Amino acid sequence: MLACVSPMPLSVRAVVVSLLLALLGSTGVQQSAAGNEPGTSHAAPTNEATMDKHQPTASGALDTRLAAANTKFGFKLYAELVRQSADTNIFVSPLSMSLCLAMASNGAAAETRQAMARALDTQAMSLDDLNRTSRALQTVLENADANVQLHIATSLWARQGVTFNPEFMQRTKDDFHAHVTALNFEDPTAPATLNRWVRETTHGKIEQIVDQIDAHAMLVLINAIYFKGTWAQAFDKAKTKPDNFALSHGTTQVPMMAQSGQYPYLETKDFQAISLPYGGGRVSFYVFLPSSALSLGAFEQSLTEANWQQWMAQFRAMDGDISLPRFRVAYEATLNDALQALGMGLAFDERRANFAGMMQTQDQHVYLSRVQHKTFAEVNEEGTEAAAVTATEMRRRVLTMPHQRFTMVVDRPFFCAIRDNTTGAVLFLGSIYDPR
Repeated sequence: MLACVSPMPLSVRAVVVSLLLALLGSTGVQQSAAGNEPGTSHAAPTNEATMDKHQPTASGALDTRLAAANTKFGFKLYAELVRQSADTNIFVSPLSMSLCLAMASNGAAAETRQAMARALDTQAMSLDDLNRTSRALQTVLENADANVQLHIATSLWARQGVTFNPEFMQRTKDDFHAHVTALNFEDPTAPATLNRWVRETTHGKIEQIVDQIDAHAMLVLINAIYFKGTWAQAFDKAKTKPDNFALSHGTTQVPMMAQSGQYPYLETKDFQAISLPYGGGRVSFYVFLPSSALSLGAFEQSLTEANWQQWMAQFRAMDGDISLPRFRVAYEATLNDALQALGMGLAFDERRANFAGMMQTQDQHVYLSRVQHKTFAEVNEEGTEAAAVTATEMRRRVLTMPHQRFTMVVDRPFFCAIRDNTTGAVLFLGSIYDPR
């Protein structure tokens, strides 16, 4: 069941949960109660302090390799999801998926780790580098802008009575700020415990990520991201009017927001694109509208990491008018097939997967059983008065194209993304075929 929508209006609210389930393979498990004394609480306290935040590096500079790898991985995975579900709404978080899988890769060994690294495009990074940059990137993104709330939370739920590699457990706490809990998976209330953590972490936007826990599950890893941004320049609610929006088949009426101003803008023969900043302009909402002669499906074929980076460098400040539908989107997908198509199949193979780094003894064989991804987003008019000044500061960072003006009416399917403009990290991306 997807989350209920809060009645309080916000400019953009986006929530994502990624779940990774590690199952016991074909060999037996020797259970141990070490470190899990009877009678201890199995629920995750919601107010437990996480690990202290770490500085990005000793020098304060951020290693951008991980953000670049996440972006490349995100567009490759997005392309696979488009192939599986054409002409439907898709909204995913490359950041959430990457962090969840990077945490799991700490328990992988030999060819399994190599396959995961290739799929995640982190093969040029050592495991220590991957962990260090994951920690640093989370810290930087969560403190990017005072007018943007970005909360990244990770949890690891381990089957009570099973002895896990303490080094693996410590890495998840130190490098991913994970909340680690031993849980009795046989308890009928165990799924409710996981769902309660998800619900509280996502501010009630996502209610449930699991309905049951597999009888053979050893670990459940969850990454949740909550994003709330206010526009640098709010849309005037009085200007929001019903207007037509072209669907794949037919049309529908949607509330269309409108405003005028100066924005980072890009136009080619194939699309119009605009960057709508939040707060001080470090994080932006990008909208790509294919030309009337090009379908969104055709445009999606050009969505590669290389093209994305090229487009990002071509935005220029321009005066214009933007009309954008007020919309919300909820999306859920099992990513097993898509990840295997990217070369991660070995990690899902119950006979060949090697996650020896997770378990304490070699007779405990685990593999990835399910990677679940769930998102929710809402876009509407709200903004903050104080942000208008900082928006002007952002405009000085792009070249201005004088004596030109654009009109962009987003009245047909479009692509969108939320990006941190300093690190280049893509927090969310998706295709909106139906904004209702």
